[in-house]
Amino acid sequence: MKRICFLFNHDQTHQLAHALPIALALAARGEHHVTLAYAREGVRAEIERQADPALLARMELVQLGLKRGGSQALAAMLERLVPATKLLIYRDNLDFFRSFDAVVVSEKTTLLLKTRYGLNDVKLIHTRHGAGDRAIGFNPESAKFDLVLVSGPKIRDRLIADAGLKPEQIALVGYPKFDLCANNRFADTFPAPERPVVIYNPHPSPKLSSWFKHGAAVLEAFRHQDRYNLIFAPHVMLFERKWVVTIDPPSLARVQPPGAEYAREPRIHIDTGSGASSDMSYTNRADIYLGDVSSQVYEFLRAPRPCLFLNSHGARWRGDPNYLHWQAGPVLESADGLLDKIDAAVAAHPAYVPAQQALIDATFSLSDRPSAERAAEAITAFLEGAPLG
Repeated sequence: MKRICFLFNHDQTHQLAHALPIALALAARGEHHVTLAYAREGVRAEIERQADPALLARMELVQLGLKRGGSQALAAMLERLVPATKLLIYRDNLDFFRSFDAVVVSEKTTLLLKTRYGLNDVKLIHTRHGAGDRAIGFNPESAKFDLVLVSGPKIRDRLIADAGLKPEQIALVGYPKFDLCANNRFADTFPAPERPVVIYNPHPSPKLSSWFKHGAAVLEAFRHQDRYNLIFAPHVMLFERKWVVTIDPPSLARVQPPGAEYAREPRIHIDTGSGASSDMSYTNRADIYLGDVSSQVYEFLRAPRPCLFLNSHGARWRGDPNYLHWQAGPVLESADGLLDKIDAAVAAHPAYVPAQQALIDATFSLSDRPSAERAAEAITAFLEGAPLG
């Protein structure tokens, strides 16, 4: 029996559904001791909201905190700008992490356990989060994991070509988030729910997001009109802090949340960070996707539907693998005449269906077996030294 820790060390809960289904599948198998470790109470609440209570009872839940002298003061000083608590959690809990055979995570900062703190005997397993195309998902850091679980051949092939992973470091398992979230659906209160619903889903990175240049114009376009309902559900980290800081690409910008006038508009539903923002409730409810580089477009495209993308930074996107998903619909250079452009995208959608289906086939390797079960089997085989199927 191996000791496996699933670590949820993040300010928000948007990465939870990429790893939690695998932990639940391992608990169902009953072959290993599974621990869920978290730092924030909101994460535990989301675990309890999403998990089967019977399976959750088979696992240990542990809250991690800052223990070393000076850590809390340092975190308080830096937290407004950077996720200092998240980074200090590793340093302050090394004995805890050292007690496991493997730590399973959906992000890359946990590599500090190896690169900074030398815990080389602990296997690090990466579930990734999302199935998007941004370059950061395929940087050399990925090759430092002992095992990477991937959703489809697009991800596998690019990790080998761009990040330098060896095929034996990769297990093709599908998309476990679908096992947990595929049936979630936003119960809207729009006054005219029969109208088509657009989801606007901008990314937080100032150098990639459409929010900083076009966001206000997008929201304004949906005021005082009777053609569409709007769900404004940006990446949950967009408004987490007053300043948005991203490492890849390097960027820093002050972020302004939407004005109160938009929250009062009954045709517009605004959610800047609840669990529904990342559990597919909105992507399942929407009829049309409007965004930029968020990987949530692939969750939306699980059922092909009209898409539009805002090129707010003049990206030369054609032929660039970082913008592969922009093949799924029209790419706009501005938000001028947005509703008419949405009308046109809906009318033109049949022409995009073949491209959308090709993107889905490359992104998600799905089978009759739940993806979480395939991932649990891959982790077990890896830890027991068996070849990956």
